[in-house]
Amino acid sequence: MAGAASTSGCSDSGEEKTPKAGGTEGAPPLKWKDCEAPTTAEGGGQAPPKDWQCATLHVPLDYADPEGETIPLALIRAKARNQDERLGSLVFNFGGPGGSGITTLPGAAKEYEALRERYDLVSFDPRGVGRSAPVLCLDDKQLDAYYASDSSPDTPEAEKAYLDNTRKYQQACEANSGKVLPYVGTENAARDLDRIRQALGDEKLHYFGISYGTELGGVYAHLFPDKVGRAVFDAVVDPTATSEEGALGQAEGFQLALGNFAQDCVDRGDECRLQGSTAKEIEENIIKLQKQLAARPIPGIGDRMLTESSATNGIAQALYSQELWPLLEQGLDEAEGGQGQLLMALSDALNGRDQNGNYSNIGAANTAINCVDSKDRYTLEQTKAKLPAFRAASPVFGDFLGWAMMGCTGWPVPGTASTPDVSAPGADPILVIGNTGDPATPYEGARKMVERLGPGVGVELTYKGEGHGAYNSGDPCVQGAVNSYLLDGKVPPANTVCTPPPDATQSPAQPSVPVEPLGA
Repeated sequence: MAGAASTSGCSDSGEEKTPKAGGTEGAPPLKWKDCEAPTTAEGGGQAPPKDWQCATLHVPLDYADPEGETIPLALIRAKARNQDERLGSLVFNFGGPGGSGITTLPGAAKEYEALRERYDLVSFDPRGVGRSAPVLCLDDKQLDAYYASDSSPDTPEAEKAYLDNTRKYQQACEANSGKVLPYVGTENAARDLDRIRQALGDEKLHYFGISYGTELGGVYAHLFPDKVGRAVFDAVVDPTATSEEGALGQAEGFQLALGNFAQDCVDRGDECRLQGSTAKEIEENIIKLQKQLAARPIPGIGDRMLTESSATNGIAQALYSQELWPLLEQGLDEAEGGQGQLLMALSDALNGRDQNGNYSNIGAANTAINCVDSKDRYTLEQTKAKLPAFRAASPVFGDFLGWAMMGCTGWPVPGTASTPDVSAPGADPILVIGNTGDPATPYEGARKMVERLGPGVGVELTYKGEGHGAYNSGDPCVQGAVNSYLLDGKVPPANTVCTPPPDATQSPAQPSVPVEPLGA
């Protein structure tokens, strides 16, 4: 497997092979070239269209040793259409953590076409992700088994197997990526963002952060408040939540979204394919299906069987977007009839697996970044004591998210803090958008982010919608407020509320970049 300092696929033969990192200022200008096709670690696929360009920026592996070893950051851009009125670059992070900006931004570019009028659209693979010194753990076959295994154990034997699987995963990460693991945290990624700003030639960082990208943006604002330009945080991570509180919030968020899905199905009457005359009955049937799959998996894709864990992951994936609700309804109906292909396909999407059986490194990067960011380490006894609270929050997802608290227990690198510092006194206004129906980053996180950014910095906007995020719902109120701020500098009134029409179809704020696979 590739080492920590592997070269980026965005080739730039004009750069030194082992350049010096330099000091805290003065990153060299980027040399833009045609893009190659995304790597397997980035999720694979076709090369972006010809109007996209790629570049490599070398940054310090360890910012405490800025003249030491460097790692490559892979970047991508599409130039502003109106160069005469160009405002600069707008840098995107789509979340995860662990999502590849190299693959995500070109795929989502239509949603940001209005912003491309006056901004170069820019994204990147953060350190540990894709082409940027990727964290690598298990191979593809091992990951198939890992994601199919029981991640909500309820017997001593199952508990032992779960802990063994977690330990083997961690050992593989250390064996394959040990050198980079201490340095993939959000604070280093925020320092990388400022190097990117310098290399782009911008006096301030104009930024659009989604999901985990809001945490990254908040840490950047704390470290470099005078460099914050026009910034938007969408699908906001609660910066005050510990690992336990964040997981419990997700349990409540996914349960809320599942209830909304079930009620929508009931409201459609005979059109709904699921059995149950109330939302509660539909949820009870889903719990029944989970128990059946725990005892006896059903055929999935190829020779893989749909287990309880993979089915639950598939359900979670579909709740990231209201557009996926019809697939969830169909997948649940088929699974009740003994066919698990659709739910497994949804689970594969959440875990970063393509149709050829290749996994991106989103899961590995997600674990590595979370575990170096958070110093929270939970024992088996502590985890089991918390499970009743998780089950109360979500009968469907609670066990999985409760057990996932142990994902960093035994991690080879210590964590840095329980919560990130995002205080940013003196920074320019940051538009902070919360979605009341968001399953992965519950709505309350937006208010907490505004409070922690400090007076005069965070400006909250509420979207009363469904799915993960708000801007790409297509809601004209949300998009109008964001576009007006980013393009014209007009900050919307604090506590603006956007409500979509009753028949609106909403989509996710990014192409299903997860916060983390359930139970991973």
